[in-house]
Amino acid sequence: MAQAPAEAPHPDKSTIANGAASGVRHGGFWALVLGSIGVVYGDIGTSPLYAFKESIAHVMVGGGALESHEVFGVVSLIFWALMIVVTLKYVIFVMQMDNKGEGGTLSLMALAQRALGKRTPLLFLIGIGGASMFYGDALITPAISVLSAVEGLKAVPSLEGAIDPLILPIAIGILVGLFAVQSRGTGVVGRFFGPITVVWFFTMGALGASQLMRDPAILQALSPVYAVNFMIDHRFMTFVVLGSVFLAVTGAEALYADMGHFGRKPIRVAWAGILPALTLNYLGQGAFVLSRLDSINEEYAVASAAARAVGAEHVTFDFSPFFEMAPDVMRLPLVILATAATVIASQAVISGAFSLTQQAIQLGLLPRMEIRRTSETQAGQIYLPMINWMLLAGVLVLTLAFGSSTRLAAAYGISITGEMLMSTCMMFIVIWKLWKRPAWLSALIVMPFVLIELVFLSSNLQRVMQGGFVPLALAAGLLIVFWTWVRGTRILADTVRRDEPVAKLFETLSHHPPHRVRGTSIFLTSDPDIAPAALMHNLKHNQVLHEQIILLTVKTLNTPRARESERVRVEDFLPDVKRVTLTFGFMETPNVVKALTEARKHGLKFDIMKTSFFLSRRSVVPSEQSGMPLWQDHLFIFLARNATNATDFFHIPSGRAVELGNQVMV
Repeated sequence: MAQAPAEAPHPDKSTIANGAASGVRHGGFWALVLGSIGVVYGDIGTSPLYAFKESIAHVMVGGGALESHEVFGVVSLIFWALMIVVTLKYVIFVMQMDNKGEGGTLSLMALAQRALGKRTPLLFLIGIGGASMFYGDALITPAISVLSAVEGLKAVPSLEGAIDPLILPIAIGILVGLFAVQSRGTGVVGRFFGPITVVWFFTMGALGASQLMRDPAILQALSPVYAVNFMIDHRFMTFVVLGSVFLAVTGAEALYADMGHFGRKPIRVAWAGILPALTLNYLGQGAFVLSRLDSINEEYAVASAAARAVGAEHVTFDFSPFFEMAPDVMRLPLVILATAATVIASQAVISGAFSLTQQAIQLGLLPRMEIRRTSETQAGQIYLPMINWMLLAGVLVLTLAFGSSTRLAAAYGISITGEMLMSTCMMFIVIWKLWKRPAWLSALIVMPFVLIELVFLSSNLQRVMQGGFVPLALAAGLLIVFWTWVRGTRILADTVRRDEPVAKLFETLSHHPPHRVRGTSIFLTSDPDIAPAALMHNLKHNQVLHEQIILLTVKTLNTPRARESERVRVEDFLPDVKRVTLTFGFMETPNVVKALTEARKHGLKFDIMKTSFFLSRRSVVPSEQSGMPLWQDHLFIFLARNATNATDFFHIPSGRAVELGNQVMV
C-alpha cells in the first residue's frame, strides 16, 4: 500500500535560489567576483559557441547567399539582446528585487505574494510555471553545451573527417562522467571554476579582438540601426533568426538566482568585465564571416546541392566561426578549454536543479527526497541522488535523440523565454505593490521587456515541431506533478482537520488518565491544534503516555533564513504538555534534533536518550469521492510511495523514531 508523507509540517510559502557551487560569503569581495564568474556566468559564457553560428545559419536557410548587411544585423541583434535582456532587465532591475539577499524565480514569487498579502492561484501558477521551465534548461544546457564544444574537434585540421563518428560517444562519455561525480560535491572543483572561466572569457575576448583588428568596420554593428534595419528587411524571417539570437542570453536567470551565494555587487562587477569579452567575441565572429563571405556562400551552395540530390529536408553545413577564427595550432587547446567551460556551465545548472528541488520540497510542492550535504562550510553544496540520475537519463535521451547542437538549439530557447516571461510578470507586481509605484508606471517599466520576450517566445514557438515540444512537454508534466502534490496534501490536511482537537482529547484524558511512563515523547504534527494520529494510535494500542509530551510543529518561512529569535517557540499547553514550533527559512535544512537542543535555552528540558519521536504515517488509497480524478489519485500515491521518510528528512535519530499509521482515501 502506498505511504503518504508522515504527518509532519508542510511548508507554506516560498522561494528559491539557484544552489550552484561555491558561495563563500566571507571570502572577500574579489573572491566573490571570481566565484560568480565561474558559476553565475558559466552558461551565458558558452553561448558564443553556438548563438552566432545558428543565427547566421537561419539567415542562409531563409535567404540563400549571405550578405554583409545581414552579418551586421545579426551581430547588432545579439549585442542589443545582451544589453536589454541581461544588462537592463537583470543587472539593473531584477537584481534589486532580492528576498533578503536571495534571488530566483520562486524568490520573486514570494516577494510578489508578500506584496499582495496572499497567494493567488494565478501568481502561484506563474511561479511554478517558471520553476518548471527551469528543469527544461537543466536538461538541455549540459547536452547542447558539451556537444557544441566537442563538435569543435571538426575544426581541428588533423582530425577533420575522421573525428565525426566519435563526436557523440565523446560527448556522452563527458556527460556520464559529469553526473557520476556529483555525489562527491563540487567544493573542490568549485575552486577552479573561477580561474578556468576567467581564462575562457579572456581567450574569447582575445580571439574576437584579433579578428576585429583586421576589419574594424564590424564595430558599426553596435548601432541599433542595423538591428532595426534587419528586422524591417527580413520581416517574418526575423522571428526565425531571433530564436537563435536568443541563445546569446540564455543563462541570464543565473544572475538573479545565484545572488544569495555571491551578492548583488560582485555579480554586477563581474558583468562589467564579461560583457566586453562577449561583445568582442561576437564582433570578431562577425568580422571573420565578413572576411570569408564568398567562400562561406560557396560551401553552403555545395552543401545545399548535395542535400537536394539525396532528397534531404535539411542542409548539413558544418561551419563554426568560433573555432575557425582561431589559428590551426590553437584549435585543439581551444576545444579542450571550451569543453572545460561547458562542463562548468553544466555543473552550475545541475546544482541549480538540486537547489530548486530542495526549495520545492520545503515549500510543499514536491514530496520529500533524500538530500545530502556535500560541504560543511558552503551552503549551496547539496546532492539529490534521485534528481541527479533522472537528469542524466533525460540528458542522454536528448543527446542521442537530437545528435547535434544545431538540432538541440531548436529545443533550447522555449524553456528560457518562458521562464523569463514569468519573471517579468512578477516584476510588475513587485514594482507596483512592494515598491509602491503607480500601476501605469509599473506597466511602463515592464512593458518593453514583455514585448521583447514575447517576440523571442513567438520566434522559438515556431520550432515546436523541430524539438521545441520537449521543454514544453517537460514543463507541462512538472506542472501536473506540482499541482497533484499540492492538491493531494491539501486533501490530506483537510482529513487531519476532522480529527479530534488536542484540547478536547486532553480534557477527556483528565477524567480517565492513562498509565504514564518515564521519558519524553515528541509528536510531529502539521497542525498543533489537532491531535496527531500517532498520539491517538499510541493511546489506542499502548494505552500509555510519557511523563512529558511535546507537540512539535516545523514551519518554513518565505524568507531565506529564520532569525535566531524566531527559531524556537515553546508554549506551555498543560503542565506536562508543551507545544514547540521550530521555524526555518526556505534555504535551510530542517534539522529537528539540533534545533531542539537550542530550545533548551527556552526552558525545554529533555534527555535525547530518553526521548521517543512519534510520527504519523498515512497509507493512501484512491477514492472517486476524494475530489481528484482517479488518475491523479494514483499519481499522488506514486509520489507519496517514493517520498523519503520524515525520519531522514528531519534528521531524527532512527533509533529514537516510532512510526504509527492509518489508512486514508484521496
